[in-house]
Amino acid sequence: MNIGILGSGEVAKSLAAGFLAHGHKTMLGTRNPAKLKDWAVQNPKSALGSFAEAARFGELVVLAVKGAAAADALRAADMANLSGKVVIDTTNPIADAPPTNGVLKFFTNLDESLMERLQREFAGVRFVKAFNSVGSASMVDPQFKDGKPTMFICGNDEAARRTVTGILDQFGWETADMGAAEAARAIEPLCILWCIPGFLRQDWVHAFKLLK
Repeated sequence: MNIGILGSGEVAKSLAAGFLAHGHKTMLGTRNPAKLKDWAVQNPKSALGSFAEAARFGELVVLAVKGAAAADALRAADMANLSGKVVIDTTNPIADAPPTNGVLKFFTNLDESLMERLQREFAGVRFVKAFNSVGSASMVDPQFKDGKPTMFICGNDEAARRTVTGILDQFGWETADMGAAEAARAIEPLCILWCIPGFLRQDWVHAFKLLK
């Protein structure tokens, strides 16, 4: 597929490299192409463009910006370029405040997720929450001694969730489909839990596993 990626940070770059490695074509959308200059040299098969150009290019789009910037990035991408498309939402609603004993603060609450806010504003987009509960270094082809990790996903469109499950299969994950968008209220806070060992012990290489 053609994959449009909105963002220029580590998550965007890691996922773009992963899509390229698995045979997809990518375009990274950014407001600051200079940030991607070195990455573009190392990954010449990926195109660079604006948010709108990346959204137009993608048959599937990945939202990979800071949570506070998510709505602005989607507005810049333009609904005309996003309508009807699957958008993988990797974002977390992390507040602009330091962690307390390793615990991040969110600007949402347990009765409303960031993805639900985005789904309401951008009703024509088929959002699927994924990749928000693991570090960028382990998003593609993760290798853990205890086996294949679990990626929790959700979204209102069942076909969109199946599409994202197929990508996760390619990327070496098992998928736990948690259903509709309300489940993002539980999935987004997994970021808080995932980060605690990092802040407390500098342990940033781990993932979640659902046992049955």
